[in-house]
Amino acid sequence: MTTEPDRLVGEVPLQVRAAAAQRKYGWRLQYWLKSISPPTIAVLLVLALWQLTVHFTGVAAFILPSPSEVAVALWQDAPILLPNAWITLQEILVGLVISILVGIPLAVLLVSFKPIERALYPLLIASQVVPKVALTPLFLIWFGLGLMPKIVMVVLMAFFPIVINTALGLRGIEIEKLYLAQSMGAGRLTTLARFQIPGALPSMFSGIKLATTLAVIGAIVGEFVGASEGLGYSIQQGMARLNAPLTFAAIIYLTVIGMLLFLVVDVIERIALPWHVSRRADFNVSQ
Repeated sequence: MTTEPDRLVGEVPLQVRAAAAQRKYGWRLQYWLKSISPPTIAVLLVLALWQLTVHFTGVAAFILPSPSEVAVALWQDAPILLPNAWITLQEILVGLVISILVGIPLAVLLVSFKPIERALYPLLIASQVVPKVALTPLFLIWFGLGLMPKIVMVVLMAFFPIVINTALGLRGIEIEKLYLAQSMGAGRLTTLARFQIPGALPSMFSGIKLATTLAVIGAIVGEFVGASEGLGYSIQQGMARLNAPLTFAAIIYLTVIGMLLFLVVDVIERIALPWHVSRRADFNVSQ
């Protein structure tokens, strides 16, 4: 037979766990509210101010359409925009994957071998200094009018932040961990695989997030010259026809694509690095 003290002792852990779970969900809700509410309110205010400005100034729709006119274009021109959005998304995804597959190993080589770093680092800087728009006609000559020149442009835009952030993460490992690896007899590859790469993952994901935004820019830059499909082509067509609602609708599609890609990378980061994301959320809630 269970006595009253025994029953109370057995109930305490349940109560403690329930309180801990409530606090956990409480700070998560607080974190999401603090993260979502301000930008939502800001967007609504901008849309309201935009609508009122167009209404009271009477500006022509081909100069500045109202949000309601853009919303109509999003629906009516969807048969045109959706296929073009799919083309642009393919260019972004392929270029982004290539950037990751090239950028991360290149960062490992730069950190691991000083001669390679001295040889390639100036070339990496030069690749970012050269205006990408100036290279687009050459890509059209070399690769034709298909997807390839746009993918190359995406890679040129996206791989650099991945390389730099990954290299910074690999170099940012605490010296004590390196000494610990050496004391345990770990070689260069073991130290890289067990210590440096896991420690560089937060920086690596930061570089990939930045690369997603630059990949969208690279795809549109490639489509502005010599393209016959894609959202960049839709933007040009809207400008040529003085159809500003179509242009704004295509820009909104681009914005949604960029935000969704960023969100996908953020979700992958939360799954792969729950400890890092949880610590960051705790800090944000405490502010």
